[in-house]
Amino acid sequence: MKLLALETATEACSVALYVDGQVLERFELAPRRHAELTLPWAEQLLAEAGIARAQLDAIALGRGPGAFTGVRLAIAIAQGIALALDRPLLPVSTLQTLAMRAPAEAIQALASIDARMGEVYAARCVRDAEGVMQVQGSEVVIAPDAVHLPDDDSRWAGIGTGFAAADGLLAERLQSRLSSLDAQALPRAADVLKIAVPAFMRGEGIAPELVQPAYL
Repeated sequence: MKLLALETATEACSVALYVDGQVLERFELAPRRHAELTLPWAEQLLAEAGIARAQLDAIALGRGPGAFTGVRLAIAIAQGIALALDRPLLPVSTLQTLAMRAPAEAIQALASIDARMGEVYAARCVRDAEGVMQVQGSEVVIAPDAVHLPDDDSRWAGIGTGFAAADGLLAERLQSRLSSLDAQALPRAADVLKIAVPAFMRGEGIAPELVQPAYL
């Protein structure tokens, strides 16, 4: 199995390639350089792995939520490659991808990305039997002081830049409920693959024209 993955929904730009169990990745904090880097990185990874575009089985991508231009870029590039090769796409939630950065022992994670303008993107995720974080409920864009966890004593891994937004308001509010916190974490294409590979094996690829961005 050979999958290419793109994640450009935040200030981080990331491209990864899965080749029969092996993963190669490029990742960089590169605000406003995503369009410049994404395709060249994809070509570099294919060359490094010694495979041609035509050998790819599918293209995976982060579908947002995130920056408008970044989300559109990943979809446009993925659609272009997939249409040219007649391959399916595997769109993956950017918040779900971010949740995969939580510690391996974490069963539950609250993933949050700084949405600017005093708001954050947020989603609660729970790890399934395959080790994949699955979004529970809805993904939202919301003020940090309006984010809530279930009204019980469960503890959650806090992950993502939303916890640093608004002077760390979200982290301060939920401090007693967090088992761990990484407020610098950003989504990576290698984690898109951790979600997309089992999805592809389940036959969940879709036609390129059916992919919808997650604009919240």
